[in-house]
Amino acid sequence: MNELQELFNNNVRWAEAITDEDPQFFEKLAKQQSPEYLWIGCADSRVPANEIVGMMPGELFVHRNIANVVLHTDINCLSVMQFAVEVLKVKHIIVTGHYGCGGVRAAMNNRQYGLIDCWLRNIRDIYYEHSDELNKLPTEEEQVDRLCELNVVHQVAHVSHTNIVQNAWHRGQPLSVHGFIYGIKDGRLKNLNVTITGPEQVAPQYRVLPLGQ
Repeated sequence: MNELQELFNNNVRWAEAITDEDPQFFEKLAKQQSPEYLWIGCADSRVPANEIVGMMPGELFVHRNIANVVLHTDINCLSVMQFAVEVLKVKHIIVTGHYGCGGVRAAMNNRQYGLIDCWLRNIRDIYYEHSDELNKLPTEEEQVDRLCELNVVHQVAHVSHTNIVQNAWHRGQPLSVHGFIYGIKDGRLKNLNVTITGPEQVAPQYRVLPLGQ
């Protein structure tokens, strides 16, 4: 337990600092959360969602996994999305990758890593789909970083393909899906300009009709 005491000590200092700045902060926070953003990011410990965008608890709803993947079979991610969209009424879903992602790098080779191989299969498919472009890049680091960007682009599309997002659009609910990428070396967030704001931007084969039609 002594090994974990630092965490509790840090927590006390953090809570006291917040309370000093705003004595009613935790009282207000306990009543409700009303974030406008759902952040789907990588589980990498170097990519803390709230800190990157300078937001306090309650301002950003967060889901993280290895390599910020959105799969139609991942009930965990989809449940977070449904709660964020239908209950919290977020206005933005932001898929955020980061350069030098270890999961993306692992998907680029044929080594076995275990269970995670199944998880990374989607990124490996993206790698092969864009292999002509990636192979033209002179270094492995450049290839990894470009695949990190392409992975975000594909995951943004996957988010927009879900019934959760498309039903929100059918209801007239304002909802946009964005793709960002974070640079660990400089701390800067980059907009990949792949924003989707309605079903007309979704490929026809992935569009769904409103419920009841």
